[in-house]
Amino acid sequence: MRALLSRFDRRRALAAAGVLIVVTLALVLVVANPFGGGPAKASLDNGAPTTLQTVRRRDLSSQTQVSATLGYADPSTIAVAPGTAPSNVQQAQAAAATAEAALADDTNALDQARAALDGDARKLSVDCAGSNAAESGNGGGANGGNAPPCAADSQSVETERQNVASNTSKVQADARMAASASAALAQAQASASVVGPTSSYTMLPPVGRVVGRGGTLYAIGGQPVILLYGAVPQWRAFTPGMAPGRDVAELNANLRALGYGALAGDAFTAATEAAVERFQAAHGLSTTGSLLLGSVAFEPGAIRVTSVTPTAGSPVQAGPVLGITSVRRVVAIELDASQQSSVEVGDSVVITLPDNSTTPGRVSYVGTVATAPSDQNGGGGGSPTIEVDVTPDHPAATGRLDQAPVDVSITTETVKNALVVPVNALLALAGGGYALEVVTAGVHTLVGVTVGLFDDADGIVQVTGSLQPGQRVVVPSE
Repeated sequence: MRALLSRFDRRRALAAAGVLIVVTLALVLVVANPFGGGPAKASLDNGAPTTLQTVRRRDLSSQTQVSATLGYADPSTIAVAPGTAPSNVQQAQAAAATAEAALADDTNALDQARAALDGDARKLSVDCAGSNAAESGNGGGANGGNAPPCAADSQSVETERQNVASNTSKVQADARMAASASAALAQAQASASVVGPTSSYTMLPPVGRVVGRGGTLYAIGGQPVILLYGAVPQWRAFTPGMAPGRDVAELNANLRALGYGALAGDAFTAATEAAVERFQAAHGLSTTGSLLLGSVAFEPGAIRVTSVTPTAGSPVQAGPVLGITSVRRVVAIELDASQQSSVEVGDSVVITLPDNSTTPGRVSYVGTVATAPSDQNGGGGGSPTIEVDVTPDHPAATGRLDQAPVDVSITTETVKNALVVPVNALLALAGGGYALEVVTAGVHTLVGVTVGLFDDADGIVQVTGSLQPGQRVVVPSE
């Protein structure tokens, strides 16, 4: 990057230049302080060719020249997120169904054991009531018909109680298994992905393609992955019954923007499911009412493809697929950190393009973190810099190059209706400060001035002192 010339450096350089001017004007100006007793009014005899320029008023600005890079803003990537393959979701569904069936069977057995216990308990209460408890029976007892009915009933009740206890333990274990399988299924369904073990890329975009909302980014197994707008990436599958969230709110907003329904809120409603089915039908997808993980991708706006990682036909794996940027043109500057205070958001600039044409813009971002560039060995390689971004006023005028070196002239200061003279009219005084050689009715007079803003591009400087617009000052001839 071209080093920036500070105001102090410029004034020091101008002072040196002024000293040279003093030399060319002979010994008349080499005085300790020609204004010690008021403005000097001596007639001056210049030893070098000179001409006259008029003191005038005009708006004045100061520019800083820097090197920069033209490109597109907001570089990022679109990646395939890790998820649960369809076959694993099916396995989780089967495991949950098996656990629920076992729970149902053992619950039924427990209900039967409880019914048997209830019947035996009622029989016991009858057989063991009053004089029946002492009577002998001819059968039905547990000891070949010799035990009294009351004793046999007691033994049956105890057996059924053991059956109830055993079945209760099995039902409790089954319930834990069913709950675990249900949680695993819920997790699998929430992370259900369009990517399976044999999935491959069947379409990838060319570098430079611009994709907007509802457009296809790439395809997996013949199924398009669609771009939607939003700041929250898809981190779970969109399915009926899912918990509300910001991601669902983004989905509803996109479906509404694309014309699939008047949706609002952050809940996946029946209206959302119906809108998803219409969305799927429009893109040639199965109308399931659910959007699995990886079937859509959210970005803040339209994107431009800058790189493609996989190749068509290659297997799909979690990780980056596309390098992207926004479609917003930007000029990035690595500004010397010492110059941060001289540049502000909103400063106007002129961008000089590779073909030497120019276009205006404005500073849109000034970084606050300085970083030291690294050299080829990984060590510090130069002065710390900050990031400064410039947004062109007419992006179309910057062309279509993905990246290009440009020069930027930043207007860092402006003065309205300033009194200005050519820079080379300044005379550096031996005692410090500056003067102008003013010519009035043929009489040459030194007038002390204070310098203000320099306009390097036009070679003029703001001055204040005993001057009026229209007066004439001496400058060296070309």
